[in-house]
Amino acid sequence: MKPIQIMLSSLLFSFMVLGCDSNSAHGMADDKPKKSKKSKTVEAASAAVQVQQKWEVPEILREVSGIAYLGNGQFACVQDEAGVIFVYNTATQKIDRQVTFGAAGDYEGIALAGTTAYVVRSDGRLFEITNWQTEAFKVKDYETPLTEAHNVEGLAYDAQNQRLLLAIKGEETTGGDYKGVYAFDLAAKKLSAAPIFKLNLKDPQLSQARQKKASKVWQPSEIALHPVTGEIYLTEGANPQLFILNPDGSIKVRHKLSEATFYKPEGIAFSPSGDLFISNEGKKQPGNILQVRL
Repeated sequence: MKPIQIMLSSLLFSFMVLGCDSNSAHGMADDKPKKSKKSKTVEAASAAVQVQQKWEVPEILREVSGIAYLGNGQFACVQDEAGVIFVYNTATQKIDRQVTFGAAGDYEGIALAGTTAYVVRSDGRLFEITNWQTEAFKVKDYETPLTEAHNVEGLAYDAQNQRLLLAIKGEETTGGDYKGVYAFDLAAKKLSAAPIFKLNLKDPQLSQARQKKASKVWQPSEIALHPVTGEIYLTEGANPQLFILNPDGSIKVRHKLSEATFYKPEGIAFSPSGDLFISNEGKKQPGNILQVRL
């Protein structure tokens, strides 16, 4: 081989060796563990929750926050911003009647006890509207020890014990690892000083992402009693879920709800026979009322 050819072959060989070394170096770097971004855990919606019917509510009820079953395809509804009970007709998908009982405010739940309607405001004030479906209705309101910090969102009528149940979304004044459900005695017109049961924020069934504050782990949006079984039903709007509770408030069953179907479940209602209805606030889409089967 000629001297020039020998020199070129040597140079080519050197470049090949350097290239291999360079690739090896990159390979070693690739072998080092990389920092991966934490992925948000997404739970699958429960297949046990099936929607049977859907009714979109008028624009004025886009922020529907509480419903009560009236029969004949009608619901009594309240929304976040107005002191008004709206009677919504599912057959016509229109509002049949409006009953103004208070000024503008953050109204979160409605419960019916005979001819009397009760509406709770998020600051804990309770409104009693007697003979509410007549022109002669009267309004009386009650202050309770609950405040804006408690952020009351749930209200239910407990016929067996002649009381109302109030569930908080916010936090207890003492903090802690629970949220209370309180009782308003309809005879004494007084709220219980202590919760009748406590929702355990450390319950292992609350498989949610880690929160900075314990109070964010479970944020109840409505409470209701099944008229046949007496079971306690609870919704969460911020992280759409449906819970069935034991009498002591512990979780018996937890259903993760589809966020596409249940944008923000804020209301629960039962028919006398136990048909379940859940209302959802709207956003880009209208609010709605869904008939649900478990």
